Amino acid sequence: MKKSHIIVLVVIAAAIAIIVSTAGDASTYVDFGQAMAMSTSGNSKEIHVVGQLKKDAQGKIIGIEEGSDHVSFSFLMIDDKGQEQKVYYNQPMPADFTRSEKVVVIGSYVANDFRASKILLKCPSKYQDEKKLNV
Repeated sequence: MKKSHIIVLVVIAAAIAIIVSTAGDASTYVDFGQAMAMSTSGNSKEIHVVGQLKKDAQGKIIGIEEGSDHVSFSFLMIDDKGQEQKVYYNQPMPADFTRSEKVVVIGSYVANDFRASKILLKCPSKYQDEKKLNV
């Protein structure tokens, strides 16, 4: 076998190894029920849950509480299936958190508490379609 064939095989094997290792890190969005089931079955990976902040009848956000350390906070989130869960976050509140349309929390359950390590926000678009602006 030629050296060039061996090098090509090594490169192909390395590419396959990279693809397989990154596919294992891929995550899908789940609801709180699925996240709890994954956690109780021994899944220690971080889980992505998508939802929105809980609002009252007037549309005001409710359930945000400052942590005892005055840095962390917790909030009530409702997933896409309508299940409500209190989420704890040990970082300061992200900018525009209360203006976000959707929230993605990345974390895991500790006992019955969802502990987020990251929060991703989908804020209202500053850029709207021309049709909406002209109506």
